[in-house]
Amino acid sequence: MVQDSQTQGVSGMLADLYELKKDLSKRGVFFCLSGPISQNLVAEIGTTLEQHMAMGEAGKATVLRVFSTVVENAQNIIRYSAERKDDLSLGIIAVGQKDEHYFVLCGNMVENNKIGKLVEKLTKIQSMNKDELKEYYKKQRRGRPPKESKGGAGLGFIEMARRASRPIEFSFKKVNDEFHFFSMKIVI
Repeated sequence: MVQDSQTQGVSGMLADLYELKKDLSKRGVFFCLSGPISQNLVAEIGTTLEQHMAMGEAGKATVLRVFSTVVENAQNIIRYSAERKDDLSLGIIAVGQKDEHYFVLCGNMVENNKIGKLVEKLTKIQSMNKDELKEYYKKQRRGRPPKESKGGAGLGFIEMARRASRPIEFSFKKVNDEFHFFSMKIVI
């Protein structure tokens, strides 16, 4: 059968999609969404995660911690992603399980001038134990929201760190002179 270049491109994408699925499965990822993120979509994601995790015999507390972390990451994408299309924020969220722990991966584009504050906040939180995180959370709740905050008092990272079983991991990959791709991993 002779294929034109457009058909070959589609066939290549189809093969690549299967390879992507295999790669995600190999890494323990059972849910992945890449593209526009909205509040309505977050509610649907919650139902799907709850059903999947219940089949795996995850306790209600674990399901709630994972879902809360997904919601917080989705809100961060909605509020802070530098990549937008048709008034929607773009990003990626993935949920998986490795050994006895669930993990949530999240990523979105950020402007280069935002990196310093993110590194400062996340590095500070990484160095805290559970008791220190609890006190820091209380202190931040009593304070005023930072100027750059578009929601709460900058509590999202602290809340995720409190739910996590180990320090939050994060990285920045340079995309161009204006943007980096910000990635984060929270293990529950």
